[in-house]
Amino acid sequence: MPFRLRTAVGGATLATAAVLLCPAATAAAARPAATPAPPGWSAAPAPGAGAAPGAPDRPFFYLEGAPGTVLTDRLSLSNPTGRALSVRLRGSGSGAGGWIAPASEEVRIPPHTRAGVPFTVTVPRDAAPGGRSGTLLATGVGKGAGAGRRTSVPLHLRVTGPVLSALTVEKVSVRRAGGAALIRYTLVNRGTTVLRPRIAVRADGLFGPLLRRAARTRPPELAPGRSVDLTETWPGPPALDAVEVRLIATAAGGAHDTATASYTAVPWGVLAAPLPLLAAGAGGLAVLRRRLRGTGPGGSRGEGAAPGPDGGTRPSGDEPADTDPVLAGTGPGARA
Repeated sequence: MPFRLRTAVGGATLATAAVLLCPAATAAAARPAATPAPPGWSAAPAPGAGAAPGAPDRPFFYLEGAPGTVLTDRLSLSNPTGRALSVRLRGSGSGAGGWIAPASEEVRIPPHTRAGVPFTVTVPRDAAPGGRSGTLLATGVGKGAGAGRRTSVPLHLRVTGPVLSALTVEKVSVRRAGGAALIRYTLVNRGTTVLRPRIAVRADGLFGPLLRRAARTRPPELAPGRSVDLTETWPGPPALDAVEVRLIATAAGGAHDTATASYTAVPWGVLAAPLPLLAAGAGGLAVLRRRLRGTGPGGSRGEGAAPGPDGGTRPSGDEPADTDPVLAGTGPGARA
């Protein structure tokens, strides 16, 4: 057999064997590749103003504003699926999350559509300057494939304005309570920033230090313009002493203040001991006064007669005698 003919026959035989041995591979090659399922809906910050077409989405929101201002931005919701879906929006977080208000609490997005949803951030008038954070939370609703899916988009807010840290300690008082002493006081944030005050307590008596309590954070956080009433317990205070209690408050930004209160410790036994002596003295004074009232000018009390103006006595009857010599000599019965 010529060489060319043998080569052609051998190639055809090998091709036939390959087809017979690998039918699955042949069928897979004949089918078109499967199209991956489109992703579900998504939420992200919309491109900022002036952004070029096709610019990537921002990873988070960033806003700045003074207290009392209303800031605006837009959230981008994408629905690449072939079915319409609904998404519910709300602000979340203890910082700026409560200041977020979407233009609509629930948005319906048609298939293959990207929608921009505006929202506002209202900065309170008493907001302290500084950074705040929150999130814009999007949750799928309804019965579709995206129902129950949740996406949160971070929001960073900077409140502008002068930064002032100021703290005062007020209404300090100390009183005994059983075997302890209660130190009551009020902390007031007089500045424009959120403070985390630290309080140190000291007490000094007539003979030296009595209490040294290191600074500790109380309360965890104090907003501008707010006040909080606090109590420190001092176990085992002295039973007899004159004490000065000092509270030292400090916070970040140079805020600090000091306030004092006096506390006099006197046991009940010391107070009760003089009472019998005072009672005896009062009784003796009363007896002496009664005796002095019943004693005449001569030092003795007469029997039924009282001394007259001329040294004599006058009757002790109901009608007093006329003892005025002038009137006695000029009356109607007087001699010439």
